[in-house]
Amino acid sequence: MPPRPAPDLDLRRDQVIRAARDLAEADGWAAVTMRRLAGELGVTQPVLYSAFASRQALIDAVALRGFSDIAAALEAADASPLARMRAYLDFAAAHPRLYEAMFSLPSGLAFGGYDDTPGPLRRAFSGIRDAFPDADGTRAEVAWSALHGLATLQASGRLRASHVQARLDLACRMLTQQETR
Repeated sequence: MPPRPAPDLDLRRDQVIRAARDLAEADGWAAVTMRRLAGELGVTQPVLYSAFASRQALIDAVALRGFSDIAAALEAADASPLARMRAYLDFAAAHPRLYEAMFSLPSGLAFGGYDDTPGPLRRAFSGIRDAFPDADGTRAEVAWSALHGLATLQASGRLRASHVQARLDLACRMLTQQETR
């Protein structure tokens, strides 16, 4: 029998990322262990560790893919503040465990516009900044912070479900008012 060809590392990484994301969305991040993923994928744990040095590296890769996905969702929406805000909240609601990996779980990803901030994070932030332009990005940071608060509190059931649109409309009005001094 001829030896098996070496698997493509990028393909393996993609398969592991998708499996981890699917498992997290179904059963939560506590269920995402290298042992369980190996079983789901029909490989050994060392195969997983050849693609990701640690569980944290895998979660960071899932989060990074999530930032690419949210950037695409924001870019697909009209550039108006309300449309971008709605796209952001819809993404967070549709992918709660992915959103959790992006913003709530411990992460080795650099945020905040540092030189080593990964491209997908920068692209996602640009999706917000395009709708809330200003000289230094502060308005977009405040918009992103408000959206994150709404998404997180809505996901945890701490806000009234009947007032989603009212909160979105109010936040949009507040964020788009001209500054007065």
